[in-house]
Amino acid sequence: MTAFDVRPTLNAPDDDPYYLWLEDIEGEPALDWTASQSARTLENFGGTQFERDRAALTAIFDRPDKIPLITRRGQYLYNFWQDARNPHGLWRRTTLAAYMKADPQWEVLLDLDALAVSDGEDWIWGGASIEPERREKAVLRLSRGGSDAVVHREFDLGTLSLVADGFNLPEAKGGIDWLDPDTLLLSSALGDGMATRSGYARTVRLWKRGADPLTAPVIFETVSETLGVSGHLDRTADSERLWFIEKPAYFEKIVRIGDRSGPKVEIDLPRDAWWNGFDDWLAAKPRNPWTVGGTTYAADALIGISLSSFMAGERGFVTLFEPGERRSLQSFFWNNGELIISYLVNLVPRFETFTPRRQECTRRAVDTVPGHGTVHLWSLDAQLHETNGEVLVWAQDPITPPQLLLFDLNTAPPLSASVILKRNPENFDASGLVVTRHEAVSIDGEMVPYTQVGPANGNGDAPVHLTAYGGFGISLLPYYNSSIGKLWLERGGTWVVANIRGGGEFGTRWHEAGRREGKRLAHDDFAAVAADLVRRGITRPGLIAAEGGSNGGLLIANMLTRYPERFGALFCTIPLVDMRRYTKLLAGASWIDEYGDADEPDDWTFLKEISAYHAATPGQPYPPILLATTKRDDRVHPGHARKMAAKLQALGYQAYFYEPSAGGHGYGKDNRERAAFIALGNNFLRSAIGWQADSGR
Repeated sequence: MTAFDVRPTLNAPDDDPYYLWLEDIEGEPALDWTASQSARTLENFGGTQFERDRAALTAIFDRPDKIPLITRRGQYLYNFWQDARNPHGLWRRTTLAAYMKADPQWEVLLDLDALAVSDGEDWIWGGASIEPERREKAVLRLSRGGSDAVVHREFDLGTLSLVADGFNLPEAKGGIDWLDPDTLLLSSALGDGMATRSGYARTVRLWKRGADPLTAPVIFETVSETLGVSGHLDRTADSERLWFIEKPAYFEKIVRIGDRSGPKVEIDLPRDAWWNGFDDWLAAKPRNPWTVGGTTYAADALIGISLSSFMAGERGFVTLFEPGERRSLQSFFWNNGELIISYLVNLVPRFETFTPRRQECTRRAVDTVPGHGTVHLWSLDAQLHETNGEVLVWAQDPITPPQLLLFDLNTAPPLSASVILKRNPENFDASGLVVTRHEAVSIDGEMVPYTQVGPANGNGDAPVHLTAYGGFGISLLPYYNSSIGKLWLERGGTWVVANIRGGGEFGTRWHEAGRREGKRLAHDDFAAVAADLVRRGITRPGLIAAEGGSNGGLLIANMLTRYPERFGALFCTIPLVDMRRYTKLLAGASWIDEYGDADEPDDWTFLKEISAYHAATPGQPYPPILLATTKRDDRVHPGHARKMAAKLQALGYQAYFYEPSAGGHGYGKDNRERAAFIALGNNFLRSAIGWQADSGR
């Protein structure tokens, strides 16, 4: 290999003679390379300061007074808990009355650390599905090292033991849904021909207790080119009603209603609509304008109708929510027959409830929950048919720790019966910090908002940690980030969260502008925010450290190749980088809706503009970069980060690589591993921009 052989290139994207071997996840040469690279990174950035930071974050993540998140099933609240003594975690339960006390008593159901030792497996908790009729059994989801593929194990809640001959399933992507104590709906990629090309379930099977899941009768199937299928039982209906969901593409669903023999009728909704139902009511949000029954409903409007009337041919929807330029629906869910909606008005949270009636809906504003910062609502009860009006509220802002409230929808207006259940402790010194909102002008004139957290008065030399996501219609709202607070803000730095296009902060319009050929524009937005911080006199380009993960990792890789002069250092985690081969790697084909298909010439014309792996060339002013992934990430292939790091190093750049053996599509399997991943990345960023912040504020 010559000194500056730049292959693969944009003009010859499939000529990759040097790095494809790094896609062999478990290959010995690849593992030797990742081990030596990780050791080199730790040698450079894993000194005393890293160890102190790792210890500080581990202590925060392990705090005994952090809020235990809960969900109710029957009379019990269930929680999964990790701390220093239980790194893999405890599955446990208590009652609401006990939980409301300062120090609730918990009944431990499963010690995952003990199970991992006895099984000789690195089990990571993936959740549990409790049979809802008798609540005597549960099916656990256990992941090896944090991968999306899980092992299913049936668990007896009476004897607190695994059921040896129960509903046990080898490792595969997919899940189950209880029909009754002896029957499951199985949506799993397990078995020959049972996976789509994205690696998800191609069939729904009816799995009877004692039967072989591989020979369980298939009651619904799709072709391998789709993303996958699933099925679940709707217990809010008067009679047994099964929903079957087929996903032809990431933002599309085909919805059918049926019974245990399979689907019977397709629901005539737009494939791109979000929807959910309760009993005889259906709520839907079309992604694009929808003309039906002589009326056109706007994209992102929320509309409702009686399900039975809709099935009979009626199309007289009631409009429940109207979107605006910066007014966008974020979520909606049912609770005890009421529909609760969450929306943003210029990034400020608002909530309303609707009680459906045959002729109209009763609307109520939920104005007694916190109306600033970042606020999320969801039902206390895990099972929709058991909801009774009690809702959990999670409220926070970048300098105020989260609090968990219990809110009762059954109270008469004004809705006021909210109780603070728990508060998270303060994990960093926020004194002197202020939170401000700003907007940058992007390359096409669009105003891109961002939130800045830092000292009130600066001198133009602020060390800035800048992050964004910008994909899949996901909204990234500023929150209480203990890691950034402890390792960056507490030491005098500034944190910035950018709301670039591709996200869902302003609805489908905002997402569409940053999808497919617009992805490059989303990256321009991020670069514009970096430039605006300099224009406003907050910092200098060499002091801007940017971080992003997954789709955000694609963003960071493009900052390296497209806007290197605007950054001092880059931390690129669990990223997509090779946009030529991404559809051929693990779950990559499932994201064609978001990015495009490189095998289609028209799509490759815009995909090659964001394929940083191919765009990297020698002689550029690239800032130092750390690419980090995990070996057990079976969603975004670790080969992306591996190949990019190897190519950059071959081109002579300051590129580092880190890959722990566990963690899945995340930063580690337990609190200490997550702390190490984050501490290492931040120590790299601070070092690369020349910020000595060891002494703190």
